[in-house]
Amino acid sequence: MKQTVAKAGPPSKMNKRFFWSTGITLGVLVIMIFSYNYHVHLDVNMFNTLMRERTMKNISEEKVLKKETDIVVSKPKPLTGIWTVNAIGRLGNLMGEYATLYALAKMNGHQAYILPQMHNQLSKIFKITLPTLQQDVINRIKWRHYGLHDWMSDEYRHIEGEYVSLSGYPCSFTFYHHIKDEILREFTFHDFIKEESYNYLAKIRGDRKNVTFVGIHVRRGDYVHVMPNTWKGVVADKGYLQKATDYFRQKYENPLFVVTSNGMDWCKENINSSLGDVHFAGDGQEGSPGRDFALLAHCNHTIMTIGTFGIWVGYLVGGETIYLSNYTLPDSPFLKLFKYEAAFLPEWIGIPADLSPLLNKKNP
Repeated sequence: MKQTVAKAGPPSKMNKRFFWSTGITLGVLVIMIFSYNYHVHLDVNMFNTLMRERTMKNISEEKVLKKETDIVVSKPKPLTGIWTVNAIGRLGNLMGEYATLYALAKMNGHQAYILPQMHNQLSKIFKITLPTLQQDVINRIKWRHYGLHDWMSDEYRHIEGEYVSLSGYPCSFTFYHHIKDEILREFTFHDFIKEESYNYLAKIRGDRKNVTFVGIHVRRGDYVHVMPNTWKGVVADKGYLQKATDYFRQKYENPLFVVTSNGMDWCKENINSSLGDVHFAGDGQEGSPGRDFALLAHCNHTIMTIGTFGIWVGYLVGGETIYLSNYTLPDSPFLKLFKYEAAFLPEWIGIPADLSPLLNKKNP
């Protein structure tokens, strides 16, 4: 029996629609799969990029934090040993010795201590912070004694010894000007002294407006004889003080001059007070210099003559300072111990002294 094989005829419309629908569906699926893979790949790349950026940021932040931590952690080495200085002279000398000890001990990495007699004088006026040595400790220590001249020298940066006692009359900004703010903090006045000074200045100001206070310190006493007879020098005279006061009278509208001295009678005779702008303050006694010093230090500007007292007033005030310059003969032995450029700040104003009394004495 012969089998009959049915032949496929032309596709019907329904079959065509089925094939087209199936093809479109498959195409869409392929596109979706491709798109999904592309986006997944893209997102992975973006994720990796973001992770790399975040990792680098974290590393950078860690480095910064590490540096900051290093800065905080790296503290200066503790000061060792015991360094001190002699306590000789009057107020200006003691301040110079204190400031020099403070600076040199710190520079050499050692702890500074002051002697009881220095503490007794300076602590009455200032809020000093250096600790004080007790006498029994002083007696037990085997000191290395190291003498200083009046100005800073490079060898002072490398002084050897854990237990060093400095000596001399050092009074020069070259020792301590690099830490000026610290030195000024050490010489902060007690509050009751500030109040006394401000009350006095307010009293003499009265109803005046725009007042500029100028402190004048006239050093006389033993210097009147010591300077010409021992050091071939002079003290300030009437002419110098006139020039100095005229400078401030010409520059400021309402200057008021506050005079302190250990020779007040001479000042009253030789400082022109006819304009009513000069006030003679203090009791003129060397035994109570703290009040005079504080009063001058609370003025705006300074006129000094000679001596460490006036130098320290000018340094603490920080305004304009006029000083007596070239007050010794060129062959004075004083110049072996003293340097003008190391005593007076470069911005201070020097008025040369009249040396004619010395020259007339030398060549009668």
